[in-house]
Amino acid sequence: MPRSPSVRPPSTECEDSLSYETLDVAVTDGVASIALDQPDTRNALSDELLRDLHAALTAARDDEEVRVVVLRSTHAKVFSSGASLSGFAAAVPLVRKHEEIALLPSIFELLGTLGKPSICAAGGHVLAGAVGLALACDLVIAKEGIGIGTPEVNIGAFPFMVTAMLEREIGRKRMAELMLLGERVDATEAERIGLVNKVVPAAEFDAAVDAWASALAAKSPLLMKLGKDAMYEEQDLGFESSLAYLRSQLTLAFSTDDLREGVAAFFDKREPVWKGR
Repeated sequence: MPRSPSVRPPSTECEDSLSYETLDVAVTDGVASIALDQPDTRNALSDELLRDLHAALTAARDDEEVRVVVLRSTHAKVFSSGASLSGFAAAVPLVRKHEEIALLPSIFELLGTLGKPSICAAGGHVLAGAVGLALACDLVIAKEGIGIGTPEVNIGAFPFMVTAMLEREIGRKRMAELMLLGERVDATEAERIGLVNKVVPAAEFDAAVDAWASALAAKSPLLMKLGKDAMYEEQDLGFESSLAYLRSQLTLAFSTDDLREGVAAFFDKREPVWKGR
């Protein structure tokens, strides 16, 4: 994926205090829960929310206690409605708009280079730019009955940034159908075409998210980082270059204490004790 333009750094005060105007953030048992918390706007991806999200993800990346990141929403029916339309119509210089729209792709890239697994807990509709946000996560669990779509074309816009994410997940014809018609698909169809990993009934949704988060948090954080980084870096390499790169990463994994501990624990029939080195 091409590197995104630079964006203004988020407030360090937010990172230190884990207190955000537009998010509800908590860290428990190695799981950082980052919930979009602007229900009045249906979690529209305003500049303020995106700056907070960039700061929260950066803080999670740098916190050694965090092993998994879960993106959630506090809205009962909507994960996020996508870009804030008021920003589209704002009378600001074009060069400023160009700078500000770097925020969303920079978050896509940050999720890819987080070094820790991420889950999108899609408990409500995922629309427009939020589709890219969900797909930038490693795993997506959707609540039964939600809709996913890129309706920008219906208001004379287009989901340009989301294209980079969609084309890596589904076939070109389905991507064109979603983007050009601007229609939603339900969670079941989204699972069938590869937009989400798993669809669960509403009553089981939170438990399913927690189960995956706990399972990921129990893995070696070092091997998880090596593996996740490898998945991100090799995605656009040619076949031979990919194999050469992955071979080097496997060799690096052989040098870690955690790999040796994992193998020893398997033969000893016990739980491994990860050292992170």
